Amino acid sequence: MTGGQVKRAFKYRFYPSDAQAAELSRTFGCVRKVYNMALAARTEAWARQERINYNQTSALLTEWKKTEELAYLGEVSSVPLQQTLRHLQTAFAHFFAKRARYPRFKSRKKSRKSAEYTTSGFRFRDGEVTLAKMTEPLSIVWSRPLPHGAAPSTVTVSQDAAGRWFISMLCEDATVQPLPTSGTAVGIDAGLTHLLTLSTGEKIANPRHERRDRTRLARAQRELSRKTPGSNNRARARRKVAKVHAKIADRRRDHLHKLTTRLVRENQTLVIEDLTVRNMVKNHTLARAISDASWAEFRSMLEYKAAWYGRDVVAVDRFFPSSKLCSACGALAGRMPLNIRTWTCENCGTTHDRDENAANNLLAAGLAATACGAGVRPQRRTPGGQSTMKQETPRREP
Repeated sequence: MTGGQVKRAFKYRFYPSDAQAAELSRTFGCVRKVYNMALAARTEAWARQERINYNQTSALLTEWKKTEELAYLGEVSSVPLQQTLRHLQTAFAHFFAKRARYPRFKSRKKSRKSAEYTTSGFRFRDGEVTLAKMTEPLSIVWSRPLPHGAAPSTVTVSQDAAGRWFISMLCEDATVQPLPTSGTAVGIDAGLTHLLTLSTGEKIANPRHERRDRTRLARAQRELSRKTPGSNNRARARRKVAKVHAKIADRRRDHLHKLTTRLVRENQTLVIEDLTVRNMVKNHTLARAISDASWAEFRSMLEYKAAWYGRDVVAVDRFFPSSKLCSACGALAGRMPLNIRTWTCENCGTTHDRDENAANNLLAAGLAATACGAGVRPQRRTPGGQSTMKQETPRREP
């Protein structure tokens, strides 16, 4: 973050001409090729117990362009090619810091098609964006205005599996400012019957976006399975499947954006459970419903919006027994299968709604965490037992 301002990405749909689409497709292919070649070079060096950094891969790129076999790399803008080398450098930095696994090669069919341009690779003038190697500006659908006086620092062009083209512009947004401090706090329990249950007693329905289009999706997938691999008919059928998935994802993302914005604006402290969605989807009975609920995306949105607006997100440890702990007397109940939605405490006789009780317990644990000291992130397992919470400090750009 520069000058106290938040950098936001503004994403728009655009419709390229045939010449622009061909140029961008070539660029996507070159970006993938350079990334894979640089990754292979770094992997081979790693096997020799050597390290290659960004500067060395950049020098390799210059040499590759001089060869007859790879001369076509010089026909596209060099900016996205340099940017993909920087992205690879970042991926290795995360790997060496043990924040991510070893970088993987990009697949022509499965990897995201995208290219990133810095200020030297595009021109933004009078509300029009013209990319390097192009003579005409892109035909962008301005679904919302950019911040007043904003100038993009980077532009990322992408094409999704459904064939739609998007442009994402990273700009400083002076309109995003910390909200006035309030004393409100809320515990949030994620679920499947209800998407969220709040400690206030409010239950937010689960829209089940995937279920609404399940029949249409199944029909499109059956049609795809009948097509000959490698044929044009199969490519068209694959795009039909992708369009159904895109529609589901768009509805889900829109709903989560509205929901997280509301929660962040209304509450100073938001307490959630530190769920391991990656492990939970291994339950084949619930995997589809858990994926459709998109708890990980909800948490991601909640955290970065809290950082924008000066709110606090506290994640309670996943081993904290929020559902089985009586929020009235603190007694711990025995085994509680998922089909039990209400239960009565044997110690004090209080009858609990399972989800409301969990939300109340999460709120209490989160408030205890903030009282002990904001910003403290204890280890998951301590010599005396398991920690019960960790504080998510807002992450801002330097």
